[in-house]
Parts: sequence; C-alpha cells; structure tokens
Amino acid sequence: MTTWSLREVPALESTSSPGSWLLDGFVRATNAVLLDSWGNHDLDRSAQEILGALHDASYVRKIRLVAVADGTTDDPDRVLGYAALDMPLRDNTHLGIVDIGVRPDHRRRGIGSGLHDAVIARGTEAGRSTFQASTDQRVEPPDGPDVLTPSTGEGRVSATADGTRFARTHGYALAQVARYSVFDLPFDQDHVGRLRRDADEHAGPDYRLVSWSDHCPEEWVEHYAVLVGRMSTDTPVGGLDYGEEGWDGERIRTTEKQLEERGVGLLVMAAEHVPTHTLAAFTEFKTMPHARDFVHQNDTLVLQEHRGRRLGMLVKAANLQRLAAQRPLVRRVGTWNAEENSYMLGINVALGFRPAGGSGEWQLTR
Repeated sequence: MTTWSLREVPALESTSSPGSWLLDGFVRATNAVLLDSWGNHDLDRSAQEILGALHDASYVRKIRLVAVADGTTDDPDRVLGYAALDMPLRDNTHLGIVDIGVRPDHRRRGIGSGLHDAVIARGTEAGRSTFQASTDQRVEPPDGPDVLTPSTGEGRVSATADGTRFARTHGYALAQVARYSVFDLPFDQDHVGRLRRDADEHAGPDYRLVSWSDHCPEEWVEHYAVLVGRMSTDTPVGGLDYGEEGWDGERIRTTEKQLEERGVGLLVMAAEHVPTHTLAAFTEFKTMPHARDFVHQNDTLVLQEHRGRRLGMLVKAANLQRLAAQRPLVRRVGTWNAEENSYMLGINVALGFRPAGGSGEWQLTR
C-alpha cells in the first residue's frame, strides 16, 4: 500500500517558481476528480487560476493541502489527493468552506479522511465552528428509499453515492440541493431574441441595459457592489448557515485584480433603473484562461424591489446574445441554481438550459 504525507501548497510567486510541482500536483489531482465526476473537462482548473486566488487574502484566508506519496522526486503525479479550505475574514467568520478530492485509483485508503481531518483541524484552530462542502452528481436520482432530501423539500441526492457516504460518515447534514444546467451554443437566435424583446417591453422605459467587461466603470462600481452583496441575502441558501456579505467599491476592485491575475474574465450585463440612476439587476459570465469553448454562468440577481418586471430574463437573454457575438468559439455555458429557486430555474429552462446534474450542499457544525 502506498504511504503518503500531507503538505501545504505554497503561495509561490509564479507557476514556474521552485516548488511549483506541488501546485501542479494539486491541479492534476483536482482535474482527475472533476473528470471522474462529470466525464468532461468543462470544469477543469489551471495552475495560473489557482495560484492567483492564493495570492490575495484580503477577504478570504485560503489553505490548500495535498496528500503526497512518499518518494524523492518532485513529481506532480505523487499528489494523490487535495483539500481546500476557504475562511471568510470580513463576514461569516464562523465558516470554513471545504473541498476534498482523491484521485479515483487511490480511494478507500484513508487519504480523503486524512485530508478532511487536517483542514477541519486548521479551521477549528482558526475559530471556525461551521463547515460547508459539496458533492457532485451527474444525474439527480429518482425518488425512492435510497435518496436524501434536504429540509427545503426540493432536490435529491443518492444515499448510496460515495460522496454522500463520506459526508455523512464525517458528520455532515444535507442542507440544500443545487441543479447544474448547461446551455449549448450556437443557439436559436430568434427564440432568445423574442424572449429578450418580450422582457424589454414588459420592463418598460424605466429600465435600460448597461454592460462591461472585466472592469466595472467607476460610475457603477458602488451600485454593482450592492448587487453582489445582495446575492448573500436575496438568493435561497436552504439550510446553510450563511449570512450577509459586506461589499463596497473597494472589494469589487480587489476582486477584479484577483480575477485578472487568475486570467479569469467577466462579461457583465446589468439593468439600470433610469429614474434613480441605480442598478436593479445583473448577470455575469466568467471566462476561464484554459477554456475556449466553455464559460461559467456566474451570479444573476434582480433586487427584490424591482422584481416582477422580467429583468432576470432581460439581462440573461441579452448577455447570451453578447456572448455569441463576442466569443464565437464558446459551445457551452454551465450554471448552478438552488433547486428551490424556481424563478431563476424557470428563466433558464425558457432560454434553453438543460439539466446536467447537480450537487448536494452539506453542513457540519461542531
């Protein structure tokens, strides 16, 4: 049996710095787990993207551990598994966000439990009392005796899946189920154009679209911060103990710099409430440095006081049209939504997103 030990991935100056083999091993192990989970490379990570995230700890402390097979060579393939721990520093300071994975051919040898125990110990030492984690599933199981349902009553996970068993063995409770959906490109331009026109007519002249890439115009940065902050209060969190995040223009600028270092791009579409010159809704795509044919559909939000005017449909349809025009090589968009978020799921289904799996969201309280 392979013997191994735990190492921390250092926040190196660059991806080519001495010792970068641990970072490369973290990336390879992560992508091996993602391929096993999803059967494709859409959600792959890169060394540039991960290291860029490690460099900034203004709002989140990040710890990355790897389980390394005993040996003497600096070989990334010696990394058998990984663990990530994110600890918010300005809000939700009771939380630790955990991600653990082991290469498929090295499972059931105690590596995952060892990584888990290590990051929970780190989090507990830092004063964290609640830990949250996710397990992936390619297909939501049908209702039956071997499924679990969260307190929301929406969505299911298999009780016999490896991830579920691992989570329950380590004391986690199922707090929410999320749906993963995929939108295929090229798409029916007439269909999406009609949805956009209908939404625009319903919204009326009090709303107009504004957009930007990567860097929010100074005119909108504080308004954008309000929208991003309200993602933590105005979207369903199920049974997860997750409170309000504080966002302002400074935090937006810090995040933009981090995304730039990671090589991650943003395509943002927002709706201005013209009478008050404020932003009422937004949606955004994240483009990854190593993926030309796939983008992440990131946050989408309509402020509660502006709901009922089809602004969600308006900004999403407009951003899909923009994506097709500006990124003609993109073939898929992936997005996550809480199963109880019927409004946003309804928009996605109407646009043409198809269910493509999902996740269980788990919580451990100590």
